[in-house]
Amino acid sequence: MANHGHKRDTNARRKPRLVIIAGSISTLATLAVVGVGVLGSDPEVQKVVSANQASIGNSTADRKTESSRSSARGADLDLDTLRSSATYSRNADRLATKRAVTKAHDNLWTTEELNLWDSATDQAAQVGTIEAGKKVLVTGREQNGRSEIVLGGASRWVTAEYLDDEKPVEGIGGDCTNGTSVPSGVSPNIVKVHQAVCAAFPEITTYGTFRGDGEHSQGLAVDIMVSGDRGWEVAEFVRANFSDLGVNYIIYSQQIWSVDRSGEGWRGMEDRGSTTANHYDHVHVTTY
Repeated sequence: MANHGHKRDTNARRKPRLVIIAGSISTLATLAVVGVGVLGSDPEVQKVVSANQASIGNSTADRKTESSRSSARGADLDLDTLRSSATYSRNADRLATKRAVTKAHDNLWTTEELNLWDSATDQAAQVGTIEAGKKVLVTGREQNGRSEIVLGGASRWVTAEYLDDEKPVEGIGGDCTNGTSVPSGVSPNIVKVHQAVCAAFPEITTYGTFRGDGEHSQGLAVDIMVSGDRGWEVAEFVRANFSDLGVNYIIYSQQIWSVDRSGEGWRGMEDRGSTTANHYDHVHVTTY
């Protein structure tokens, strides 16, 4: 009898076998579309397609989450960098100040009462005053028109133009108490003349410095607005202290006295045509 155990049944219907699909995301996407048609009728195939689509979606979500986390980490790093930079800058400033204070060895004299500031910036706070005629230790650092000095081992800042390397003359280095001043940019000697005259003659409240001609335009001259006998007192006071004040010459009441001809005393001048031009209403002082 013939053995039919291995006979192929050509008329029998076969169930499709479950195929394990591996490939790129595009292949899976194509399969998802095909599954709606040709493969859509088989429940097992539908399960495979659905599982792969879910996997693709999860991968995309994971990438977005990781990207968000990376951005957040980047923001944190940027903030940390800024904080570190600010901290470094503050520490560097403190170190520079400490070194400057430690190495300070030069001395200057205050020519007027000065405000003390805790820094040279526009946001500096006033922390006191120092009177005129005081010897102070300076670091050599200058910024925004201020010089750094050392007081009690601490850094302080004062207006640079009111420091001088010569000690104020005894009797002419007092305080200017009437609130007058001379502008920045004038000669240091003009600063000294003003300080001396203001301390000795506090009733004089007008001083003319900068204008567009001659030594006034260079910041080397000052007009002390006074007249009469008081004018002569001022003129003689300045002449008596000419060396310490850095005076070149003085004019008052149509008279001139100069260093290079000091042996001749006061000398007469030509008439210039008016009270002011002939210096009857002010003492003119030109400095070096």
